[in-house]
Amino acid sequence: MARNIGLDVPIPETECEDVNCPFHGTLPVRGQVITGKVVSDRMNGTVVVEREFLHYVKKYKRYEKRRSRYHAHSTPCINAGVGDVVRIAECRPLSKTTNFVVVEVMTE
Repeated sequence: MARNIGLDVPIPETECEDVNCPFHGTLPVRGQVITGKVVSDRMNGTVVVEREFLHYVKKYKRYEKRRSRYHAHSTPCINAGVGDVVRIAECRPLSKTTNFVVVEVMTE
């Protein structure tokens, strides 16, 4: 049975046995919620999500493109792949670099 994580995201249809799943496990989510594109899924249970944004440079009165990459835990019930636009939520540190978990696949 899936639990409510406090975000307005649909609950996955398939169930999983992952302890670090926010829906079927015990992982609490809090803090930032970020939307980005999955650029790598080669790690076991982890994806790399990239977010592009514009930064204003005052001296030149122009914008420059910047990007940030986040490591996020991908649970078996969500199963995000390369090219998917996903929503990730902040959680406690799961490893040295992983502080986010995928909560929704928006488009594939």
